[in-house]
Amino acid sequence: MPTSNHSFVTEFILEGLTKCPELQFPLFLLFLGVYVVTVVGNLGMILLIAISSQLHSPMYYFLGHLSFIDLCYSSVITPKMLVNFVSEKNIISFLACMTQLYFFLIFVIAEGYLLTAMAYDRYVAICSPLLYNVIMSHRVCSIIMAVVYSLGLFGATVHTTHMSVLSFCGSHVVSHYFCDILPLLTLSCSSTHINETLLFIIGGVNTLAPTLAVFISYAFILSSILCIRSAEGRSKAFGTCSSHIMAVGIFFGSITFMYFKPPSSNTMEEEKVSSVFYTTVIPMLNPMIYSLRNKDVKNALRKVVGGR
Repeated sequence: MPTSNHSFVTEFILEGLTKCPELQFPLFLLFLGVYVVTVVGNLGMILLIAISSQLHSPMYYFLGHLSFIDLCYSSVITPKMLVNFVSEKNIISFLACMTQLYFFLIFVIAEGYLLTAMAYDRYVAICSPLLYNVIMSHRVCSIIMAVVYSLGLFGATVHTTHMSVLSFCGSHVVSHYFCDILPLLTLSCSSTHINETLLFIIGGVNTLAPTLAVFISYAFILSSILCIRSAEGRSKAFGTCSSHIMAVGIFFGSITFMYFKPPSSNTMEEEKVSSVFYTTVIPMLNPMIYSLRNKDVKNALRKVVGGR
């Protein structure tokens, strides 16, 4: 297998989200609005958690990191997509393409494991409330986050390294709006067997392991909730769980639809729509479904705004 593809392709052309010229500007405005809301929401949440002492708890520690990850991987994808909406040719260099792929994979893999950590946090809070502060100590939370980011770095490094040694000597039009694994594999004129195997193994582990852990956590949570005698207590617990389950379902559902299909599948348009959910929509919604519905966050926001 050739060890470098720079002599064949030095840049790619991103096909974009749509080929219809009349939709380019409306979509530019739409996704610009989504990105502004994403940046303001996630950056605001990070700052609020940092300056509000009442939010210095394990739950909000994880929420702060979730906002950071959402802000980062949305920023890896959306600005380039916005530029492409108003550009005649959506050109991206080989190096920039591999860089975008690398950082996107870091944050998207890390988010999957962070959602798992948040499910475990809720499990401890609901099933073992008296031991919550002992089990979820600052040291334990720091170790969990170190593992989360390490898994993201490992997966991204493996995928990007093996992608960068492929030969791209034919078409250089990427059938997507950003550099992702499957669209790039379809352009390779060398064997992609190793890449597809790694995608199946690493991608499978990064999807199934967090999903299974979340389901197990919520099975125990549901059992504990059903034992709560107060209807108000059950309703509050169910409300917290439903928000998290909804976000987990959208995140892992869209990723599963995107990555667990053969590269030759002719459903790239559908996969573009699916990938929009986890690259742009979820980073915008997470601050709302996890935090803005939370009374502690609302009270902290009122104190900051009111200067009290």
